[in-house]
Amino acid sequence: MTKIAVLGAGVMATALTVPLADNGHDVHLVGTHLDEAIIDSIAANHVHPVLEVEIPSNVIPHQLADAEAAFADAEVVMVGVNSFGIDWAGEQLARLLKPGQRVIVITKGMRADEDGTLHILPEVLQAAVGDLAGQVPWAAIVGPSIAGELAVRRDTCVNFASTDLENAEFLAKLFRTSYYHVWPATDFVGCEVGAATKNVYAFGMGFANGILEKMGPEASKKYVMYNYSAALFGQGSIELKDFIEMMGGDRATGDGLGGVGDMWVTSAGGRNVRAGGFVGQGVPFSEVRDVHMKGITLEGVAAIRVIGEALEKLTARGVVSAEKFPLCRFLYDIVAKDAPLEVPWDTFYGGIKN
Repeated sequence: MTKIAVLGAGVMATALTVPLADNGHDVHLVGTHLDEAIIDSIAANHVHPVLEVEIPSNVIPHQLADAEAAFADAEVVMVGVNSFGIDWAGEQLARLLKPGQRVIVITKGMRADEDGTLHILPEVLQAAVGDLAGQVPWAAIVGPSIAGELAVRRDTCVNFASTDLENAEFLAKLFRTSYYHVWPATDFVGCEVGAATKNVYAFGMGFANGILEKMGPEASKKYVMYNYSAALFGQGSIELKDFIEMMGGDRATGDGLGGVGDMWVTSAGGRNVRAGGFVGQGVPFSEVRDVHMKGITLEGVAAIRVIGEALEKLTARGVVSAEKFPLCRFLYDIVAKDAPLEVPWDTFYGGIKN
């Protein structure tokens, strides 16, 4: 039996406690300062109020004030906050993490320096803990994983990525069950970049839904817009692999679970796809943000802003050519500049040469 401390009680972090608990491990779920009601619910009746799923009784919930006790003697620490909480999570790790503990990160996204240099989020956490970063092995979970499906034990396939294969395999063995299937991977950067950039392209996959809705109910009865969506998906998969390569990962990683596999499941639905649907109806994104989806966290849109702005800076510096990443640049223009939905098709797939 291994003791695991989980920081964050969101839907994915909580869902991941299920295979751990099923394997008999000592699991401690620590809520953030925003998770108090969730922790109270789990403590009272073992039900996560958002997932609406019963959590195994051997998962022990803790309010943030009890984090030190939960982290004490833990062999594994899992970071489960969303990307907006990554700096806060770094502060918590700096005070709670101890040498020798293994860290596994499920938070996805990217951060950019002033000059546009991009970083995966585990690098942000490593910087936050200083010298301690070199005294703990790091890993990340990537792949197509809807929290609710995992929480009710439906088959889910993922990669556990670490530069240390032994570390990835050790962690994989803790989690593997008859329904949670884990393959270790050593392309840590490639897996994280694929998992972060897939959120960018999921936003665009909502456009067709909105266009059809604007056309009226008759439009979707026979011929829909699979051609349109498939073309966006294909260009997105190319750019996802271009990002992996640009940041030093293995391009082939983008063909697997942490790349197009993850992009497919994210494109199937969710908040970012819904936001794209409003744009498809002709609503300027600023109105989507401020009216239709006010107060709703959109991690894909946040990724578009970070990566799109970074691309502009990297292009100005001559690091990236202006022809690269046309879909990502277009999505950035939509969310940052309220550009109209005029897809630059001729720039895709290497561009049409006249």
